[in-house]
Amino acid sequence: MAKVKTAYFCQNCGHEAPKWLGRCPSCNEWNTFVEEVITKSSKDISAFSKDSQSKAKPQQIHKIQDIPVQRIKMVDLELNRVLGNGLVPGSLILFGGEPGIGKSTLMLQMAMQEKAKNILYVSGEESEQQIKMRASRIGNLNENCYLLTETLLQHIFTHAKQLDPDFIIIDSIQTIHSEHIESSPGSISQIRECTAQLLRYAKQTETPIFLIGHITKEGSLAGPKVLEHMVDTVLQFEGDRNHVYRLLRSIKNRFGSTNELGIYEMLGDGLRQVENPSEILISTNKDKLSGSAIAATLEGLRPMLIEVQALVSTAAYGTPQRSATGFDLRRLNMLLAVMEKRCGFKLGAKDVFLNIAGGIKVDDPAIDLAVVAAILSSNADIAIEKNICLSAEVGLSGEVRPVNRIDQRVSEAEKLGFDKIIISKDNKGIKQSDFKIEVVECSRIEEVLRELFG
Repeated sequence: MAKVKTAYFCQNCGHEAPKWLGRCPSCNEWNTFVEEVITKSSKDISAFSKDSQSKAKPQQIHKIQDIPVQRIKMVDLELNRVLGNGLVPGSLILFGGEPGIGKSTLMLQMAMQEKAKNILYVSGEESEQQIKMRASRIGNLNENCYLLTETLLQHIFTHAKQLDPDFIIIDSIQTIHSEHIESSPGSISQIRECTAQLLRYAKQTETPIFLIGHITKEGSLAGPKVLEHMVDTVLQFEGDRNHVYRLLRSIKNRFGSTNELGIYEMLGDGLRQVENPSEILISTNKDKLSGSAIAATLEGLRPMLIEVQALVSTAAYGTPQRSATGFDLRRLNMLLAVMEKRCGFKLGAKDVFLNIAGGIKVDDPAIDLAVVAAILSSNADIAIEKNICLSAEVGLSGEVRPVNRIDQRVSEAEKLGFDKIIISKDNKGIKQSDFKIEVVECSRIEEVLRELFG
């Protein structure tokens, strides 16, 4: 007979305690403990694989053979890039995002595109008819995509063993439950136990598994924090439901970079890959408007140009406001202090509002010079020429500092038809003869201003 045990779990980090505690000793959060009833079964819960009984032996690290990982190339190039140039066999990928942002649509669209692979799509939230309606809207149905509406993990393993798919999609992990845990689906113990069994299955059968996960109202992934530690990759699907563009970012990736960015456009028949991000990040308005500057930035290996918009006005109530959308507010305050102290611009009594066009967030320091130029353009109400872009970091003494991989930034600006790019004089290896675009090198903010405004 199974032994019944009652325990308390922290909803934030998953810490287990024998009694209720007001404050979690692991993550120091208050009032996060909930009671759950757990059934410990003597049955081997990992019996889905014949290799589960094998015991690993310690080996000397220099005797372990280097076996190159053969990544699975995806048809979706944006997803392929964010994953690190392909899907690693046996990897467990957690895919999170706000409700209605398009998580299920992207995963179903990916399943429809992979014609050469057997795919098992497990849904615990929608019926078969609902998913078929969405698949028909996306079009190009895949005969090798198998749909399973099931929430019991042991039944999912049974079907997966019979089908032997190339990869599995679970929609969503919060709806899956194991018969060895008595608590309800979505609880801390269920999410942790189901993820652990799925991880074990993925590693032993080398089957990649996508887990679609919900997020909380604070924007973090629902479930214990240990969930993010267990999986190999954490992908975040971002965007405003009032806009058509969606951003795919990698928060954690054991097999690749976390700096890559994938951009999609939400259409009636699915998500369209945006191969040239600059088309959505630069305004097509031909009129000369003050407070706008173009910056050449990088997201991972992808160079792109973005538009920085600034508005400077006199503070109406005596206390100046500082607001930034898509840019670090503390860095904005630092740049304002540099302009006040080093360049003599009196901005302390003025409101400053900054916006990165396109709804993306940028943390590349190469955008600093464009932020400074946009603010000073709005302050003087003088427009910057549309054919000029900037790419440099600004130091505390007002110097223009170099940034990495400047040749890719210059090439991207040249490809998009810009006539001039302003960079730091300290950037090495840049020759004017290698580019058709005019490369202007500056060492101080004052030189940049003379170049922009005369």
